[in-house]
Amino acid sequence: MDALLEQLLAAETTVWEALRTSDAAADRAALADDFLGVSPAGFSGPAEHAAALTAGPAVSRYRLEEARAMALGEEYGLIAYRADYQRPGGTAEESMYVASVWRRRDGGWANVFSQDTKASDAQLP
Repeated sequence: MDALLEQLLAAETTVWEALRTSDAAADRAALADDFLGVSPAGFSGPAEHAAALTAGPAVSRYRLEEARAMALGEEYGLIAYRADYQRPGGTAEESMYVASVWRRRDGGWANVFSQDTKASDAQLP
């Protein structure tokens, strides 16, 4: 695994762990002040993203697969992957594709953009 992929996967995992443990503070700490989230539910900023965890965990378990990373200059990186997860109290596994852009910050990374796309059975042409 290359260094950029390893770093961004670790950063992305901190967000998923916050979703699993309902840790709004950890979620907010991973997000840049200008974060923009795009999901089937709509747009969110850092406050809305973290506030969603006040109702409890968003996922009970998850697995990140098929991860790949791309440098976007010296200060930014993109990670894209498939997330397989289960919601608390649910029995069905769900999947989505995620693309997140991270910016270097104080020796680490801050998430500036993330888009979630629900996986479907459709095939690419």
